[in-house]
Amino acid sequence: MVMSIDGSTVVEGRSTLLSNPSDRDVLVALRSAADTIVVGAGTVREQMYEAPSKKGLRVGIVTRTGKMDLNTDLFKSGAGFLIMPEDTKAPETNFKLDIVRAGRGSVDLPVAMSQLPGSFIQLEGGALLNASMFAANLVDEINLTISPMVTGADSPRLANGAPPLHSDYEVAHILEDAGFMFIRYLRKN
Repeated sequence: MVMSIDGSTVVEGRSTLLSNPSDRDVLVALRSAADTIVVGAGTVREQMYEAPSKKGLRVGIVTRTGKMDLNTDLFKSGAGFLIMPEDTKAPETNFKLDIVRAGRGSVDLPVAMSQLPGSFIQLEGGALLNASMFAANLVDEINLTISPMVTGADSPRLANGAPPLHSDYEVAHILEDAGFMFIRYLRKN
């Protein structure tokens, strides 16, 4: 995750404007270690997600409605799959689309995450999905880049809409490059 000094996770609707080459290198390294990527549908639409470069890495898109543009490389490559409620109608496609079903009316995140392969699930936002994952106590580790930028905008934060939480994390690593801070936090409790 990347955010500005004042906590914004996007500039002009995109997180990439907060990033730098070192941040992108960290993201690539995390993705290369991940078993699965999980991201919210809105973030996929806004950030124009593509298929990961790591062969076999899957991207699970959390969606309540299933309304996604499936005619993208992410889905046609077989890398993208949907994570959606059991009572939501599956989108029609002319190719095989994997769907993880959990919950009714909204995605039951603990149940959905338990169905995903591997032990390292890379959460890539957005803010609403982050908030839901924090609320469900599903975030064990946070890899956070702080960009040396103040946006001043009323924009999404790391976990918009989260209920009051008290989850303690401890710093595992801090690195700095060109004013960018790379911090790895591990959950304490």
